[in-house]
Amino acid sequence: MKKRLWWIAISPTVWAIHFLACYITAAVWCEKIGEGNLRPLQISVGIYTAIALPMIIWVGYSSYRNFRRGDPPVPFDFDDPTDRTHFFGFTAFLLSALSVVATLFTVLVFVLVGSCD
Repeated sequence: MKKRLWWIAISPTVWAIHFLACYITAAVWCEKIGEGNLRPLQISVGIYTAIALPMIIWVGYSSYRNFRRGDPPVPFDFDDPTDRTHFFGFTAFLLSALSVVATLFTVLVFVLVGSCD
């Protein structure tokens, strides 16, 4: 059960690292380069996203499979290892879905931004 507990934190951690990488890169880019072509900045954010999204989706997919294994009862009324496993799977799946949305919103800023001003 302990190794299932860590699955809850994986997707939000990947999103947080993606968020920090994007904004630190943008801060350094805008300070050093300033005005000009933002295409290299957008490409680096795209690379960060291409690494983060598959990781988050994989955790979400694995968690969903873990949640649906054995046709669990939804109201988690019983306290046994099987119900805890289903609960952790459901929780990790929902946090993965939230992390996908947060990652896409982070990328949206870099798609819509026009300059470093």
